[in-house]
Amino acid sequence: MKIQQIETYLAKVPLKKAFKTALRTVTIAEAIIVKITCDNGKVGYGEAPPTHVITGDSIASISFAINEVLRPALIGMSCLDREQLFAKINSLLVGNTSAKAAVDMAIYDCVAQQAEMSLRQYLGGYQSQIETDYTVSVNSPEEMASDAEEYVRDGFSMLKIKVGKDEIDTDIQRIQAIRKQVGPNVKIRLDANQGWEPKAAVRAIQKMEDLGLNIEFIEQPVKAHDIKGLKFVTSHTYIPIMADESVFSARDAENVLEQAAADLINIKLMKAGGIHEALKIANLANVFGISCMVGSMIESKIGITAAAHFAASQPNIAYYDFDAPLMLSGDLIDGGIQYKGSRIVFGDSFGLGIQGLREEYLVK
Repeated sequence: MKIQQIETYLAKVPLKKAFKTALRTVTIAEAIIVKITCDNGKVGYGEAPPTHVITGDSIASISFAINEVLRPALIGMSCLDREQLFAKINSLLVGNTSAKAAVDMAIYDCVAQQAEMSLRQYLGGYQSQIETDYTVSVNSPEEMASDAEEYVRDGFSMLKIKVGKDEIDTDIQRIQAIRKQVGPNVKIRLDANQGWEPKAAVRAIQKMEDLGLNIEFIEQPVKAHDIKGLKFVTSHTYIPIMADESVFSARDAENVLEQAAADLINIKLMKAGGIHEALKIANLANVFGISCMVGSMIESKIGITAAAHFAASQPNIAYYDFDAPLMLSGDLIDGGIQYKGSRIVFGDSFGLGIQGLREEYLVK
């Protein structure tokens, strides 16, 4: 099962509505799509979106890494020798985690097809169905409350609220407006995207606790490198704190876990460099008794399908943030995961179950 061909495509899909966080605003989902063809006819797909402010990867850097560095070295290698393949990939490139993730996904897609299993089953098969939240972008309190009400009407019982862009008091007003609009039974989780300072974060979170806003957990309240600050927030609040941008690799996870700097970890394939490293993070967190979420960037259903299969395969992954394809104005692929409201259904296809790309979203 040798790699015969590695092809890349540039894809662009407009969003229905601008996606705003403390770090960036996105109106078009761009990505480099990877297609690996093996000598036995198996075809696997992967995706790498550029997320400059998080991974440092751009369309140009992803394309160069795959086409000029990885492709020449991987052609002729067997997908069945996975450890050898991933050792080669990591020896060729430092960083470049999005490019690595796209190739990693495509390799796993091919191998699971060869095993005649879905990727979820191939990786462990812990769950057959999962439920995603829906993200509310940073806007005025009134607009965010209105958006939140719309998503709840659409069947979502978990909302991820983006904060951290302005003064913390404004963030509290946003959360109050949303909680008032959606009522007490909808789960609300926050993502500050590194937007707060440690002491200010503690003050704000304690105020949220006193106000009874019933927050499920808070992602990455402080800068990614500030592990001491992350630990300070975790140690001085009751609401669980999740490390996101602070954890790219298993080594990062080990550092956070050993210092008890966070209560939870958010694993993203684009940060980890793919499923191979993401499995290490999940297993390490499991040893420490820590639950994880699997999240995503603004990705099409290719990347989200791979992430969802990985997430459903592991016992300590308890939270899922896979709403990105629902934000897009069109579907880049035929096949992959299917949405039933907030539920994600995998189907019986082998691998990722991707049947092909839709030409209208590929840039010639």
